[in-house]
Amino acid sequence: MHLALFNIGRMIAPEGDPRVAEFYAGLDRINALADDSPGFIWRLVDSDSNNATSVRPYEADPDMLVNLSVWESRESMFNYVYRSEHMEFLRRRREWFLPVKEAIVVLWWVPIGYTPTLAESMERLDHLRAHGPTPHAFTFRNAFEPQPDDAVNPVVPQPFRRAERADR
Repeated sequence: MHLALFNIGRMIAPEGDPRVAEFYAGLDRINALADDSPGFIWRLVDSDSNNATSVRPYEADPDMLVNLSVWESRESMFNYVYRSEHMEFLRRRREWFLPVKEAIVVLWWVPIGYTPTLAESMERLDHLRAHGPTPHAFTFRNAFEPQPDDAVNPVVPQPFRRAERADR
């Protein structure tokens, strides 16, 4: 099993605004760091760039950015998120993102070779918000080990590419 990560964030200002310029300027570097990290499998990118900043699954909230990635293990994901240069970006999130009272990060196990969808990711986040951490949707702090049923998935797995466009 591999581990999927979905997180969201509402920007304090639109792209092009000086208040978020450093965030956007650092995205390529941080994404390249993820791509080169041990245990990285896949991440969502949009059709125009090497990031997912134009992906807007929440129609009612056009300022909400999303991130979706897959990792070999909880340890490899944790090392990238909390023990790499990414942590500096994480520390500065309040400079670029508005506070959200609900959960903004969800993790879940996926079969090796499976590509999670945005709809599935949003459902997992909604499940976490409604039920708290469960084997279906959990957090770093309240993680679960893979369950035997996690390997059974009715969707045909798609081959991974290092970065896959959101429009495919």
